[in-house]
Amino acid sequence: MEMAEFIESRRPRWEQLESLLDRSESRGLRALSLEDARTLGRLYRAVSSDLLWVRARSGSADVNAYLNDLVGRAYALTYPGRRPRLADVWGFVARGFPALLRREWRMYVASLLLLLAGVGFGYVGMMVDPDAAYYLVPAEHLNLDPIERAADEAAGDGMTVGDQAQFTTFLFTHNIQVAFLAFALGITLGLGTALMLFVNGLFLGALAQVYAAKGMAGWFWAWILPHGIPEITAICIAGAAGLVIARGLVAPRGLPRGQAVRQEAVTAVKLLFGTLALFVLAGFIEGTVSQIHPPKLSVAFKVSFALTVGAGVYAYLLSDWLRGGRAAPGGAEEPSHG
Repeated sequence: MEMAEFIESRRPRWEQLESLLDRSESRGLRALSLEDARTLGRLYRAVSSDLLWVRARSGSADVNAYLNDLVGRAYALTYPGRRPRLADVWGFVARGFPALLRREWRMYVASLLLLLAGVGFGYVGMMVDPDAAYYLVPAEHLNLDPIERAADEAAGDGMTVGDQAQFTTFLFTHNIQVAFLAFALGITLGLGTALMLFVNGLFLGALAQVYAAKGMAGWFWAWILPHGIPEITAICIAGAAGLVIARGLVAPRGLPRGQAVRQEAVTAVKLLFGTLALFVLAGFIEGTVSQIHPPKLSVAFKVSFALTVGAGVYAYLLSDWLRGGRAAPGGAEEPSHG
């Protein structure tokens, strides 16, 4: 049988399997009727045979990749494997995530540079044109005078324990939403992710200049840095996850674009998952230490605290470099996208 004739005769069942896989992946296997589930199993075996036929005859690379993708997806649904244990989660957090970040360090650096570019633009923009505050300064800070705010904070009683807990919960939820958006916008070829990182930096830089212009730079950074180091780091890692998705779209490395995106999505989701601990830490600090202002906690103490937290965060994130990154979790050397 000629390859063109083979493809034409087998195409209907390939498309039927693809349709069943799409439904199963979006709504779960339980959404299938018993007959559809049986059909999926039968088609899985049939398409596996088709894949072997194509490979044996050195068929089209595109057809081979398409069938390989279908068989791989069907296998993943049919043999989902064991559920992750607590030890697996801890292994990823302790070693897998730093190792993954090491492999994707270029995406992290690109994400960080985009945010820092926004910081610089916002700071310089406010210096050149203070009237741009309406566009560059976050709305909740437009009518706050830095000197008056510092005086009010010094005279006040601060947040109650209940207020701190509520504020911490709000911040954690908000930061997770920001991270998920930066990740999801990778599907826009990374343009949405890049814009979001730049705009977040823009607001931070503009606000920093507002406080610096009033001689309150030290007070500002003592407020921002304790929670800002883990928070900004986590946002940039989430941005890196979005850029990884974009890489699958822009540079599929010879794979069908859909398959490349699915592969990159696995890496991106792992990066996103790894930010959760950082967001928990940032939310806790922002709801507590960051809200205790001089004279109760001095600028020097808060900045020292921030640097200590930052050193701990980056010692963890760079731990794979410090260990030499010889092997990935599970003992296998993992390839680099470098």
